[in-house]
Amino acid sequence: MTGEISHKGIIKELSDKRILVGIINESACASCHAKGACTVADMEEKIIEIHHFEGDFRVGQFVNVVGKTSQGFKALFYGYLLPFLLLMAVLIISLSITKNEGLSGLLALGSTIPYYFTIYLFREKLKRNFEFEIKAVQS
Repeated sequence: MTGEISHKGIIKELSDKRILVGIINESACASCHAKGACTVADMEEKIIEIHHFEGDFRVGQFVNVVGKTSQGFKALFYGYLLPFLLLMAVLIISLSITKNEGLSGLLALGSTIPYYFTIYLFREKLKRNFEFEIKAVQS
């Protein structure tokens, strides 16, 4: 394991302080030869912001966006695992207190709203924790 996650992308926007790179996020079946006949094919462009870079880059240039594997695990933790644990804790606690499954389910689902709102409020701070590097693709 190299400890890095790499995606090919194209530079969309360039300034002195940042580079915006578009990468194609493909599901496992998106690269399948039968994707035209299938409705589950999923390809989505994501824009990655790069703040620390060295070298000469231009709009339209193909590059590799590189991040550390640990950042991927951290993103999974904040995006999926922590809210799941919050949801389950609220569900179990509210079910033991109210004995009402419907109310407990609604409270558990509702508990994720303030969680994701807090994530939204701290998005700039979180961006500093998720830094990516950019490397030119060698032709």
